[in-house]
Amino acid sequence: MTILRFAPLVALIALHACDRPDPPAIRAAPDTNAAAPPPIAPEDTIVVDSDLTFEEAIAGLDFPEEIRETLVLIDVTYRGFDDSTHRGQILVRRDLAPDLEAIFAELYEARFPIEKVRPIVHYGWNDDASMADNNTTCFHYRRKTGGRTLSDHAYGRAIDVNPWQNPLVRRSRSYPAGASYDPTAKGAIARGSIVEEAFRKRGWRWGGRWRRSKDYQHFYKR
Repeated sequence: MTILRFAPLVALIALHACDRPDPPAIRAAPDTNAAAPPPIAPEDTIVVDSDLTFEEAIAGLDFPEEIRETLVLIDVTYRGFDDSTHRGQILVRRDLAPDLEAIFAELYEARFPIEKVRPIVHYGWNDDASMADNNTTCFHYRRKTGGRTLSDHAYGRAIDVNPWQNPLVRRSRSYPAGASYDPTAKGAIARGSIVEEAFRKRGWRWGGRWRRSKDYQHFYKR
């Protein structure tokens, strides 16, 4: 009678089974519905409107140290009136910087045009010269236009956007002088527009909704 010996064969099968590599891990498919950040133009095609250090951005201005300590200089990217990608800078309160960075990202994606964004030191701290050049700016240690108290700009918690298309209108006078407001114009801010909504949902208020004078360029957060 022949006795079949299976033990070595079983052991050999088990040995080969141990040598087999683990099956590849199954990767989840990418979420095609996830929001992607807006594409930014290649670095060598970006128009740089301002490239200052913080010290350069506040040079020549005498203002309280306690305000200086709250400020930060941030870079922002935006569509210019020439439809090119531009990069500028904003001096703003540190705690409001994330708001402006997010707002400018939204406006860039929406292709809303902004002519230039430069700290007002580029204009020798002259607000009229900055507005006349259609410059978007935030911090400026000064009084309110026509007033005696400090402006929200003096604390870095207000920004003026495209002042030539969005002037301050008070008692039939416009600032900057000669500007007029047409909500359909390129770069103008209209009620319910993507610009107003981008600021509003982050707690900023718009001067275009004031009852008496209208400051269409002006957004602020207190």
